[in-house]
Amino acid sequence: MIKNLDDIKKKFGKKIITNVSLAKYSWFNLGGPAELLFKPENIIDIQEFFKITHKNLYPLTIMGAGSNTLIRDAGVGGITIKLSPKFSYVNKLSENKIEVGAATLDKTVSNFASDNGLSGFEFLSCIPGTIGGAIRMNSGCYNQEISQILKKVNIINLKGELKEIKKEDIKFFYRGCSLNENFLILSAEFEGIIKSIDLVKKKQEEFINRKKLSQPNQIKTCGSTFKNPNGHYAWKLIKDCGCTDITVGGAKISPKHNNFFLNDGNATSSDIEKLIDEVKKKVLEKKGINLELEIKIIGKKNN
Repeated sequence: MIKNLDDIKKKFGKKIITNVSLAKYSWFNLGGPAELLFKPENIIDIQEFFKITHKNLYPLTIMGAGSNTLIRDAGVGGITIKLSPKFSYVNKLSENKIEVGAATLDKTVSNFASDNGLSGFEFLSCIPGTIGGAIRMNSGCYNQEISQILKKVNIINLKGELKEIKKEDIKFFYRGCSLNENFLILSAEFEGIIKSIDLVKKKQEEFINRKKLSQPNQIKTCGSTFKNPNGHYAWKLIKDCGCTDITVGGAKISPKHNNFFLNDGNATSSDIEKLIDEVKKKVLEKKGINLELEIKIIGKKNN
């Protein structure tokens, strides 16, 4: 239970919402309520909020675009933070450097870069989600990762302290990094390569078309479900183990790309999670490979 809830509501007004469904914040369109959802509009909001809450050690969940997040049906306890659109921006710092707010969509950054003849960001047009989440996951595709263009990250900790962390001080690995989970990313600086606008846009379009051919779109999914194990593709393991046609309630696997799990419109989060568990079990039994999740599963399990 959140202490001093009335005081928190009084101080932050409409920026605080309690017991609100999080389904609309997940690309699966699934999930239970947040005990407390905080939508700060500026850094001062965050600092003041943490001054009140950080000593109570509430569970903290940070929501981006929800493009890789399965929210359990029972909801999320403690504090959930979702940055307002005011944290979505791109500023040009120099000919080849840009500053990006953490809530900015990856595709928006890619488009800004292509409009300014800045290469290295084209792959972001194919990654759903926000820059904050992309840094956390070291998101990437087509042999590129966001850590390759990152220069530094600006964060705020639970005490409300602002810090700048250089890329060299962060360990990046496949779909993850060493940043403290309780650091809230506010913005980041990136560096690209100056090229002609036509060349950058051509490469961006090639990536987009490649994605359309290989991945489902316009449906309720949260992108790649599992990480690719060393030397293997998760989708092929799933297909080779005969999992393509497995369904659980309203949860099923995309026939176009077997590493994409779908909500047919009638699924629950529990259906998706059970399907994940079933696929993991079959791949382990038949291939001896333990698939690791790429999507995040958050919230409380049903009793």
